[in-house]
Amino acid sequence: MSVDSYQPRTLPQVVAAAADTYGQRIAITDGEINITYAELDAARVQAARAFIAAGLEQGERIAIWAPNIYQWIIAAIGAQSVGGVLVPLNTRMKGSEAAYILQASAAQLLFTVGDFLGVCYPQQLHGQALPDLQQTVMLEGSAEGAVDWQDFLAAGADVPEAEVTRRADNLTAQDTLDILFTSGTTGKPKGVITSHGQNIRTFETWSATVGLRSDDNYLIINPFFHSFGYKAGWLAAIIRGARMLPVKSFDLDTVLEQIPREQVSMIPGPPTIYQSLLAHPRRAEFDLSSLRLAVTGAAPVPVSLVEQMRQELGFEVVVTAYGLTESCGVVSICRADDSPERISHTSGRAMDGVEMKCVDAQGSPVAAGSEGEIWCRGFNVMQGYLDNPEETARNITEDGWLKTGDVGVMDEDGYVRITDRIKDMFIVGGFNCYPAEIENSLCSMPGVARAAVIGVPDERMGEVARAYIVCAPGVELDEAAVIDWSRDTMANYKVPRSVRFVDEFPMNAGGKVLKNELRERAAQESQ
Repeated sequence: MSVDSYQPRTLPQVVAAAADTYGQRIAITDGEINITYAELDAARVQAARAFIAAGLEQGERIAIWAPNIYQWIIAAIGAQSVGGVLVPLNTRMKGSEAAYILQASAAQLLFTVGDFLGVCYPQQLHGQALPDLQQTVMLEGSAEGAVDWQDFLAAGADVPEAEVTRRADNLTAQDTLDILFTSGTTGKPKGVITSHGQNIRTFETWSATVGLRSDDNYLIINPFFHSFGYKAGWLAAIIRGARMLPVKSFDLDTVLEQIPREQVSMIPGPPTIYQSLLAHPRRAEFDLSSLRLAVTGAAPVPVSLVEQMRQELGFEVVVTAYGLTESCGVVSICRADDSPERISHTSGRAMDGVEMKCVDAQGSPVAAGSEGEIWCRGFNVMQGYLDNPEETARNITEDGWLKTGDVGVMDEDGYVRITDRIKDMFIVGGFNCYPAEIENSLCSMPGVARAAVIGVPDERMGEVARAYIVCAPGVELDEAAVIDWSRDTMANYKVPRSVRFVDEFPMNAGGKVLKNELRERAAQESQ
């Protein structure tokens, strides 16, 4: 679709259009709860009336700190329909971490739950200074001083629907939809501001490119507080009219039972999700024939895994993608007809309407096949960092290029292979080492399920590679075997000098290995 012919939309327009098109089709199945698209739109309007009654004005922020439940979606789209700005909070956060984001965003309303995995979120905030927070609403459960979700909704009964329509009609595609905070691995989290129009266009493009359909039953495993679960999750599903199946807490046995029961056709997630399905000892007992579409990324994807996903799990389409919070979550996507090698070795090419290039330290483009920092430009680039113009200027050039901080190699067809984060690079005897390159090699070693590599201090070389290995089920490897294999397959300076075997890696919500925790572990071992 050309830029001139594209018609930008707002979130309430998208939900209303889905109700018009898909009316009685089930939009959400959450346990015993089934909500049609017509009912979802009605719930949106009801929630919007409650937000107006609560005094929410356009541009003001509401935070949601809860697992994947249907009320999460209704609260979000209700607020967004009257100009409220969504601020999702990571369910793994501690009280002080959540309080920082509530303070930084000046959120006036918090929507949360009484208990999730043994944690009562409102209790976590006791003693925290939250001058802007006016009300806490419990989507599930109860807490002292908080308002019940049904009571919150009931408070909007006297607000005319016409007022919701008026507020929604006043929204433009340029108005802010959400502020997602970065993970904060390099300091305090930064709030990323993005608009209605750019998010909707991004996931109209994403969902069309990966092939999400209205007859798909979409198992949303990724958490709603992350762009993969929120934007590539329920927002994309609403855009396409797919049925959403939120996963509150991932359990492999439960998922295997749910696939045949709900005829699950779409499962997104990091490679570990599919590796776990393949390795499950009782997999053959379940009918997985409904599986059709998989979208993965966030970690190296071995060619053998792509082939197994197609041949053993039955996926018709397996694609990889790449993005970051500052790009509304997506920059590049593989296409459905790409080869297993291309899907494994690249993260696709720029989605339609977006430009990508690899540049050197001076910002000049490098030749195809050469390593450089990935920059992107287009409708998906954030509006900026919240209350941080200096950091915005450091990350977005005057002519609109977003500096991703990721290192990659682009081929002549525009397909990009992510080699690493600039900050993760380490130098071995004067040679730049990118951990992801070594990890990709290690993942092709028989018996290796996953690999993570960091640099550790070395008196002679400055730094050397250390590999953390998760073995395939039933396989035992030792350090010498991994090092010997590496010497035969990669340049000497890349060869890990030490190996640690682990059952699992510390990971963030997007499935990326938390390298800072591995570095801390390595530092403790050296003491």
